[in-house]
Amino acid sequence: MNHLNSVDHQDLGRAVELLENPSFAAKVTNLIGGPVEKAITMLPEGVSDKLAMTTQKALTKAMDLAVSSIDERYRGESADGTHRFLTSVSGAVGGAFGLLALTVELPISTTIMLRSIADIARSEGEPLSEAETKLACLEVFALGGTKEEDDGVDTGYFAVRAALAGAMTEAAKYLAEQGLASTGAPVLVRFLSKIATRYSIQVSEKAVAQAIPLLGAAGGATVNLLFMDHFQNMARGHFIVRRLERAYGKELVRDAYQQMASRN
Repeated sequence: MNHLNSVDHQDLGRAVELLENPSFAAKVTNLIGGPVEKAITMLPEGVSDKLAMTTQKALTKAMDLAVSSIDERYRGESADGTHRFLTSVSGAVGGAFGLLALTVELPISTTIMLRSIADIARSEGEPLSEAETKLACLEVFALGGTKEEDDGVDTGYFAVRAALAGAMTEAAKYLAEQGLASTGAPVLVRFLSKIATRYSIQVSEKAVAQAIPLLGAAGGATVNLLFMDHFQNMARGHFIVRRLERAYGKELVRDAYQQMASRN
């Protein structure tokens, strides 16, 4: 088959819209009433390093706990609303205590989000028992955020996947052979580090909003809802693309995606 059918073409268009127009930073900017990038530079000294460490730990814990708890036998729609509610509760607790609570709240909200991501993956036909699917779920946390040192490189969806491809292949091979018994293995640490570098940018944006005293618990819940909504959108787009790749091949889907993205 050398072209997408009309339904799949529409699905790919939805994926392009979701993946190439991430909006978490813009929504945080609206919430706090000023540019989030400027607010990040005003965080207390040492906070960025602590956030990076917290992000790495949160992703490691999430990989251990979340994916294995999804029941593959259930074939209905993903429970997006339930996961939004759970993450808003953890955000409310975090918001009530401000920036200091983030080290406790982030692993909880990240685990809930990864569970939601895995649920979306299952709903798009991904076999959750496979190592590659587990890593593809974690890969979602690298989407929709960029690094300053990228200098415009590795910012698009397929560029980010390409940047992670080598580390992901190594990690998938290790997981297939060894399982999740040792998340401290160098190949897994290397993969998670690449994810964490990008995820920590969005964690910093979240931290800025939750650090504002006036927002409090209600603001913390709102920020977490925005956070969850963002990564659910990234996950939906990501796993639509992967579903179409399984049906049509990676090259055809990539070419069609890039043509659509160039018109946006």
